[in-house]
Amino acid sequence: MIYVMSDIHGNSRRFDSVMGQIGLRPEDTLYVLGDVIDRYPGGIRILRKLMGMPNAKMLLGNHEYMMLNALDPERQDSRDVNSSRTEPLSLWYYNGGQTTHDHIKRLRRSVRTEIFDFLRALPLDYDVEVSGRKYRLVHASPVEKYSDQGGRYPTVTKFAVWNRWMPEDEDLEDRVLIFGHTPMAHFQDADPLKIWHAPNGRKIGIDCGSGYPAVSRILGPCGRLACLRLD
Repeated sequence: MIYVMSDIHGNSRRFDSVMGQIGLRPEDTLYVLGDVIDRYPGGIRILRKLMGMPNAKMLLGNHEYMMLNALDPERQDSRDVNSSRTEPLSLWYYNGGQTTHDHIKRLRRSVRTEIFDFLRALPLDYDVEVSGRKYRLVHASPVEKYSDQGGRYPTVTKFAVWNRWMPEDEDLEDRVLIFGHTPMAHFQDADPLKIWHAPNGRKIGIDCGSGYPAVSRILGPCGRLACLRLD
């Protein structure tokens, strides 16, 4: 079986519950579309678990991107031009990164190095085919649409992990787009939130707000971790 999950945001209770429900087997594959960390305190534990799973594949999310910008000494070139070290750290903290930082500060240097090496190597997308149907898996936006974004993002990477893909955005030509990053409260009034399928079947949004409580003051009904089985 092929499973897709996104935006866990350190919520160990929800992650452990979903993993128990799907009963992932060695021959299965779990794709995680980024944002494993931040907001809830279990992010580093979940990240290290995924790192040790040969049948788990992960994408870079904007929260991992922010952590690298703030902490990784090898990541200087990924920071915005003219930004100081303090500014990336403040941005990360503003988006829920302090709980992750508090954990990572307690790790041995060798473990931190292992985590940074893993995150630096993460791709921005995966193409998969299941039962004859082709899918593009992304965290936020497909890289081939970078040239259409009018200069709002200075790099392809920043576009791919930050730009919100919306229902009215153009479909990919030859495959179904599956994305996270944007909580599905922006797409639907469902209570509780559920995976969103575009009416034409060409887009699927799977961020159901795991980084938020069951009801968010800003987003309304939220607080679920979705897992999509593609078979």
